[in-house]
Amino acid sequence: MPTPHQPSAAVRRALRKLGADIQDARRRRKLPMAVVAERAFTSRSTLQKIEAGDTNVSIGIYAGVLQALGLLDGLTQLADISNDSIGQALASADLPKRVRLKPASGSSRDG
Repeated sequence: MPTPHQPSAAVRRALRKLGADIQDARRRRKLPMAVVAERAFTSRSTLQKIEAGDTNVSIGIYAGVLQALGLLDGLTQLADISNDSIGQALASADLPKRVRLKPASGSSRDG
């Protein structure tokens, strides 16, 4: 049995915003919920949960809805290194100060 999970307020806010953005995108495209749900291989009630920012809907279903709306590329960019300024700073701080060539082991100069 899964462990009960209570997402943080920040996670709930982010999913509510994502849900509202998905709903706005669907409406801008003038697509009824039934059409988007069918294209995303989910139910209309699950799409309603997504648009409400439900934390119990899997990310795979969110991704299916984004694909149905033509917005899946945005999901692939979320944790991309080009958008990860903290990760880039940490990696840069970890770079060596000097780089030296190691001598080749077991090689002969006589050829």
